[in-house]
Amino acid sequence: MMKQTERRRILVIEDDFHIAEGLKLNLSLQGYEVAIAGSGTLGLRMWKEWNPHLVVLDIMLPGLDGLAVLRHIRLEDERLPVLILSAKGGTDDIVRGFSCGVDDYLAKPFSLEEFLLRIERLMTRASWNHGRSGSGAVGYEQQEKRYSFGGNTIDFERMLATCRQGTIKLTDQEARLLKIFIVNRGKPLSRKELLEVGWGYSGVTTTRTVDNFIVRLRRYFEDDPQNPVYFRSLRSVGYIFDHL
Repeated sequence: MMKQTERRRILVIEDDFHIAEGLKLNLSLQGYEVAIAGSGTLGLRMWKEWNPHLVVLDIMLPGLDGLAVLRHIRLEDERLPVLILSAKGGTDDIVRGFSCGVDDYLAKPFSLEEFLLRIERLMTRASWNHGRSGSGAVGYEQQEKRYSFGGNTIDFERMLATCRQGTIKLTDQEARLLKIFIVNRGKPLSRKELLEVGWGYSGVTTTRTVDNFIVRLRRYFEDDPQNPVYFRSLRSVGYIFDHL
């Protein structure tokens, strides 16, 4: 294995204690600094606070499943290497993982040697891409700093929106929801999906919270908020964002 010029950090989000500890031991022997999160919710929090160089992610997790964790991460960081390690190894599962933005996918049971080689390869590719400088992350804003639709312009770098009400300062949560809708333009999104990806779902967050934020977005961006064109409701489904 390649020698590490620094202690690269790997976050393992895995609820099986024995698997997680085994991965930590073997990755540590390769020179990596490793932390473990036993749930999707904890994994998201550790990703934000610890800023790892790579994430190993199970799909079937308590609280928040791995794909929701992945989609949340991809809203903020498109270049962070993520390897899914899951017992769900069917073709449909793998395709779904890549459609959500995973870099590599390995089904359980797996070869430890293959796993370590895949980790090394992902780390090498990340260094080629210069995806991280110091502890900073390359996020959605750096790929798509501005987005325009229907006379509205969103500046994600400055967190400003120019719209029917003039220029307004966006909150972090408003910006996050806008990113979710833009990334999924034309795709129906359930309230559950919006909660999971937008909030990293917690028991204190209700579907009414999503509805309240949609009311805000309509007030900002729709010419007639009572008859929305861009942020539309879908009965028994949720919401969809689209524009010509």
